[in-house]
Amino acid sequence: MFDSTSIAVTIFVIAYALIISEKVHRTIVGIFGAMLMIMLGILSQETAVHHIDFNTLGLLMGMMIIVNITAETGLFNYLAIWAAQKVKAKPMKLLLALAALTAVCSALLDNVTTVLLTVPVTFSITSQLKVDVKPFLMAQIMASNIGGTATLIGDPPNIMIGSAVGLSFVDFILNLAPIIVVIFAVTVFILEALYGKELHTTPELQEQVMKLKPERQISDTVLLKKCLFVLGITMCLFVMHGALGLESATAAMFGAGLLLLLTFTRDEEKIAKVLSKIEWTAIFFFAGLFILVGALVETGVIKMLAAEAMKITEGSVNATAILIIWMSAIASAFVDNIPFVATMIPLIKDMGAMGITNLDPLWWSLALGACLGGNGTLIGASANVVVASLAAKHGERISFIGFTKVAFPCMIVSIVISTVYIYLRYLM
Repeated sequence: MFDSTSIAVTIFVIAYALIISEKVHRTIVGIFGAMLMIMLGILSQETAVHHIDFNTLGLLMGMMIIVNITAETGLFNYLAIWAAQKVKAKPMKLLLALAALTAVCSALLDNVTTVLLTVPVTFSITSQLKVDVKPFLMAQIMASNIGGTATLIGDPPNIMIGSAVGLSFVDFILNLAPIIVVIFAVTVFILEALYGKELHTTPELQEQVMKLKPERQISDTVLLKKCLFVLGITMCLFVMHGALGLESATAAMFGAGLLLLLTFTRDEEKIAKVLSKIEWTAIFFFAGLFILVGALVETGVIKMLAAEAMKITEGSVNATAILIIWMSAIASAFVDNIPFVATMIPLIKDMGAMGITNLDPLWWSLALGACLGGNGTLIGASANVVVASLAAKHGERISFIGFTKVAFPCMIVSIVISTVYIYLRYLM
């Protein structure tokens, strides 16, 4: 009655709907949906495993281990207080400083980890200054998504694109970092216009923040030196991995292994504690998702969608690139950008097989649209949801509508700038 294609599409659509609705945890949806594809014979277990991108998973796990160990040193608390004191604890300048810190950390770590480390410190500093924390949280959410767009490891969509296409850490820096600096500057200007007159404190409260000792936040100097040493080596490997013939996951896992070796050589309890902090829910979600999308590839659904997109754009690289960046941005604002990108990657590859010779503009359009589109709404990116839940724990509610009113126009501005950039750099 139903062929394999119909079954695969039905399972995928239901899985996607459940992910969007958040009625069932997305990890459960990913695992169960993937196993259903195998159980019903849409693809074999061997083929399913082949579709899992272990480079993406390895990169995520390696960076999670490094960051979790580094967080124990108090480094991120130190940086936040140091940034606050550099701007004399003036509220608006502090907002910009924390946004910049978040953007830089997001580029070098990942969005979710960054906000988990920086937001608690933001609550501490703003409570001392007795200023409204919401503008700061808004700025950090948007900064995390903007900063994460600049590098291979900054945002999961970039990790997935880089792994699937063979783009290096340096490729992302050279192609995306310049425009991300511009977008960050424009976003900061908008935020200053919105909140500049609202944020006030007293000289006495500013003085209290200035008296804080940042160095007291560092709990383990020896461990910090080891972490910085390993982070330096890992970043060098990211830059050189293409020339060395290594995958990015190898660089991340080497760094993780080296840091574990230097810190917890024989301490099984501490090793287990660090490994338990890996976001296993995210890892298993990714694995299930790769299999779900793999089923669509195997049944020819992705190829069919690519053919339809080619009809709309008539095979024009210009039209296709602009379609992808805007479709990615709008879609990623309302649904999780990870499953969206997972679906788009094989689709763009099929477009290449159908006659589009230069796919570079399409990959950069997808990266910019998916990553920046996450700023559109409160559910657009994982970091957004994490910050909202942290705020709720502190008694501050960030509403969906309230966030969207500010963030969506900022996101549209960033996509307009990105479209101009893509056109001028790759399509003229």
